[in-house]
Amino acid sequence: MSCPWAKIANVEPVNLQDIMSEEVARELQAKEDKKYAEMFGPPSKQDNAISSEVLNSLEDDTCESDAAIARMLQMQFDKEYDENLKRTEEKYNGASKVSISFENYRRMPHNFDFESDSEEEEIVDIRDRRDWDRFDTLQRQFDSIPPCGYKMQNGSMVTKHDVTMNGRKNACKLLSFPPDFQTGDGENFDLKLSNKVFNSLKRHSQNEESRRHKVRDKKEDRATQEFGLDEFTRLLIYKIIQQEILDNVNGVVSIGKEAVILHADANANYTERPLPPECAIKVFKTTLSEFKQRDKYIKDDHRFKGRMGNQTARKTVHLWAEKEMHNLKRLKNANIPCPEVVVLKKHVLVMSFIGENNKPAPKLKDAIMDEADYIIAYDQVVEAMKTLFTEAELIHADLSEYNILWHQRQCYFIDVSQAVLPSHENAFYFLMRDCNNVINFFTKKKVPKVTSSEELFKSITGYNYNEKKDLLQLQETFKMKPHLVDKPGIEPIFDFDKGWEKSKQNLETVKLVEAPLA
Repeated sequence: MSCPWAKIANVEPVNLQDIMSEEVARELQAKEDKKYAEMFGPPSKQDNAISSEVLNSLEDDTCESDAAIARMLQMQFDKEYDENLKRTEEKYNGASKVSISFENYRRMPHNFDFESDSEEEEIVDIRDRRDWDRFDTLQRQFDSIPPCGYKMQNGSMVTKHDVTMNGRKNACKLLSFPPDFQTGDGENFDLKLSNKVFNSLKRHSQNEESRRHKVRDKKEDRATQEFGLDEFTRLLIYKIIQQEILDNVNGVVSIGKEAVILHADANANYTERPLPPECAIKVFKTTLSEFKQRDKYIKDDHRFKGRMGNQTARKTVHLWAEKEMHNLKRLKNANIPCPEVVVLKKHVLVMSFIGENNKPAPKLKDAIMDEADYIIAYDQVVEAMKTLFTEAELIHADLSEYNILWHQRQCYFIDVSQAVLPSHENAFYFLMRDCNNVINFFTKKKVPKVTSSEELFKSITGYNYNEKKDLLQLQETFKMKPHLVDKPGIEPIFDFDKGWEKSKQNLETVKLVEAPLA
């Protein structure tokens, strides 16, 4: 049985040179193309969707390689990417003199040359470039003035002291300030600075630079800040705790323009004397210069005679705290409701806390009260003012609804550091001001039967405010005898004769008959 695969075709002998010849290869390729053309039939019609340019480029012999086409496409993509990068760079820089560069992120060289690399590069002189910014142009104008100090421009003389030119020159000098100094962008408009403004900015820059290089600011370390305590104040409070007067300090209760009020718990096991369960720590601020201007409240006080003088701010604050302590003790001895003094350390005054459970009593201005409470408060304030003048021999000098606390239907006087003696030269002026503040407040609250300020003043002193002579005589009764002024701890002695004359005005005359001696 014969098999078609068993037939072996005879191999024609071929020369090796013919095989390697290009002509033989071309003939073989033509035969192969002809064979496949007969096998698949004639080519189909061209699709109308393909443009003739694409077909011509495909038939071109120069685009036979896919790698060349890919390189051309990549080159176009890189060019578009670099153009987008350049636009982004121009957007970020704007007109600023200090600019950033995206040169390292480019896909193609900045000056891409498709020609031979052997060509010489074009050299551009930097002097032929345009000015970087407006300041370079102005600097050229400044340098154009000759050594004589003036030049003629458009028929007028322009000197080196020209206001406009100096203003622009000062604006150029802003660039010499430290980098941390915020000068802004003065290149986009015609910025001019006067010599006064520039010198102020220069001094401020120098002060900030010197302060930044300081290792330690002693003034800031010593001063009591608004929302905190300095190291010295914390040490004073720590000593009070070490003396077993206080157990702990809880936090800030209120912050005023003169002092910071802290809440603290007293030591219940203190053996020397009973202490209130809750205490208030009043820390006078040592940075305020207002205390130096308040010597008018101290200069006529015999208790501080000769101690004011040219004191430092800290020493003045110490006197102010001591004055409040003495005034609070006077109020307490006269049975006027007020905080009780616990201890005084320099400018730290510890006293009883008006309130309960860490919650301070509200001021009379902020207290929620009904009509009956306002009537009670008015009567208490008036009686306290009379007692303060007659028994404690003090005038508050800053009495208002802001310095009166309302706690358990009782009014408490606070902030008595500025209280003065009746012998003070402005004592009755301060008293009249207190009367006005009290009457105005209770009048606004529509309290019935509120007297006038003059009537309240007369009920306290016994004289009208316009009776200057009588007030001066009354003031003399409170003055201390000269030989007792410098002796500490001695209070003014009551003049019995003048007091008796004053009491006889309100009493009937009683005749006394001497009884015969037994």
